[in-house]
Amino acid sequence: MNHEAIYALYSNVVYINDGTGAFDKDNNPVAIDLSAVNAWTDPNAYKYKRASEYPPMTDYLDGIVKGDKRKLTSTLLTAWQLKLNIQRCKP
Repeated sequence: MNHEAIYALYSNVVYINDGTGAFDKDNNPVAIDLSAVNAWTDPNAYKYKRASEYPPMTDYLDGIVKGDKRKLTSTLLTAWQLKLNIQRCKP
């Protein structure tokens, strides 16, 4: 079961058990439309995907602390190139 989709679509659900279903605050079963759950798309998926494409901030901070100009330049150039590619792809 896609728990995130169920919580997003059914605000009265407080607990989900994969074996027995979804329940409200009074422990009553909540009827779930699986086709709606399967059709749901995470509105934050684009943000997560885009954030994972950038180099980790720890690389940049590591370069600052160690005074490694090569690492700083490499990290910043990679991030800058990704940003340019994303901007070019936008309609």
